[in-house]
Amino acid sequence: MKVYHDLVEYVLNNGVRKENRTGTDTLSCFAYFYRINLQEGYPLLTTKKVFFNSMLRELFWYFSGEPHIKNLREYTKIWDAWATPEGNLETAYGRFWRRFPVPESGYPGENWGTRWITRNPETGQKEFDQIQYILDTLREIKTNPATPNLRRMIVSAWHPGNAAESKLPPCHYSFAFNVTGNRLNCHLTQRSADIALGVPFNIACYSLMTLLFAQEAGLEPGEFAHTLIDAHIYVDHIDGLKEQLKREPYPLPTVKIADKPFEELTFEDVVLENYRCHPVIPFPVAV
Repeated sequence: MKVYHDLVEYVLNNGVRKENRTGTDTLSCFAYFYRINLQEGYPLLTTKKVFFNSMLRELFWYFSGEPHIKNLREYTKIWDAWATPEGNLETAYGRFWRRFPVPESGYPGENWGTRWITRNPETGQKEFDQIQYILDTLREIKTNPATPNLRRMIVSAWHPGNAAESKLPPCHYSFAFNVTGNRLNCHLTQRSADIALGVPFNIACYSLMTLLFAQEAGLEPGEFAHTLIDAHIYVDHIDGLKEQLKREPYPLPTVKIADKPFEELTFEDVVLENYRCHPVIPFPVAV
């Protein structure tokens, strides 16, 4: 994908060397933006192998709303560095996607979306299901294209109180959906973007989510757009990325999704087809 290679080249040429919490310096740029037309194929990088199955397991883990990796750990070690030995996480994306805490009562005049609020049977906390809110809004658009929530399809994984103390608060912290004509678009905002390791997974994950939601809503996939607030390359990733830039991309693969309601979809219902790629490039993880 040219847009990814353009991102790599831009940060290599313009990045400012910065220290950070990991102890490994980065080349960093502020506020990079790009967009991808999902009509041209599924944007899984072909100039290095990206592990689709691991990404897919992670996405379904997000959808589960689990606050731990006890089940995810059976399939991938992607979150082990930030979890306790028991598998618990200080911040789990799906926990806030599916069960964002809401106050027992607000100030006078405030309204809360009771349609999507439930009470957690374990903790007693009132929680808002942001993913269900998006799906229900998309379904409403079929019958009412001017539904009031049309421009409010936003999901936040960022809880300020949690983020202030978490070992790793959400990097890809907010995303929004937009319907234009018969196409569903998605915009992701990311506070911290590891270009070599994280961004290829972020592209694959949110593009696939757009495909899943578009199918559920009877829409065509549109664009995936991405704003990277701190776009960075770790200095020990530079040589690997320069090698990747020398490789010629292959045609993009496609994804086949079973014709089922979203709530019934499982890992086995999503199949990657015609993925041809260059070999893996190993990049160390900065923890």
